[in-house]
Amino acid sequence: MGFFSKIKEGLSKTRSSISNGVNSILNSFTKIDDELFEELEETLVMADVGVTTSTEICDRLRKKIKETGVTDPKEIKGMMKEIISEMLGENEGLRLDTKPSVILVIGVNGVGKTTTIGKMASMYKAQGKSVILGAADTFRA
Repeated sequence: MGFFSKIKEGLSKTRSSISNGVNSILNSFTKIDDELFEELEETLVMADVGVTTSTEICDRLRKKIKETGVTDPKEIKGMMKEIISEMLGENEGLRLDTKPSVILVIGVNGVGKTTTIGKMASMYKAQGKSVILGAADTFRA
């Protein structure tokens, strides 16, 4: 399995986890109310989407629901996909045409950042690029 295939597989597990959590919430509610949004926001935060991003997704979703007049929670999922797609924008890929190019990798503990960084460094080195790695950690015991 190639480098990017492994990344894609890992991201599909994350996507599946988030999707299952959202589906569970949407299937357990019969109306759209504040409680549904609280559960939805909590699920997104627990899936490491982040507090700010989760809040923005829910705020945009509330606005979209008011605009469209949707009342069935099951119709929300498609709206969420649209909102998240808008927030992510177009896939521009990595632009490494600047000198130097900097790639910042952030994430929670245990998700494979170090392994991925090592593989990326090896790949770029094999392409004849100069690679320098720097590390920082905010952990406080």
